[in-house]
Amino acid sequence: MNRVLLDTSAYSALMRGDARVLEALREADEVCVTPVILGELRAGFMGGGKRKANEATLREFLGSPRARVIPLDEGTSERYAVILHALRQAGTPIPANDLWIAASAMQHGLKVLTTDAHFVKVQQIVLA
Repeated sequence: MNRVLLDTSAYSALMRGDARVLEALREADEVCVTPVILGELRAGFMGGGKRKANEATLREFLGSPRARVIPLDEGTSERYAVILHALRQAGTPIPANDLWIAASAMQHGLKVLTTDAHFVKVQQIVLA
């Protein structure tokens, strides 16, 4: 089964019609997001002029039978700590929200679909 975690940057790229993201999503059996990703998206919607339309598009996306919101829990926090420690040791920090996204991917065995290059620094995950 091909399961991906759709990062905020990849969702935005999808909305712009990015061919790489579109193809990766066509091949996915399950497309996951986290509350962190939803928060980042909604914060972006608040700053834009098409908030209602963007919210409607997101609701439609989440309504797909292949879409799933995965929770953050104690297991996520344990993986967050492992990843943060490894990145600190390597001197290669990434943004805090992306640590939570990476930890969720690690926890659930998901490939991260992103356009953010810094995810390459996270040895504990696989990129889509």
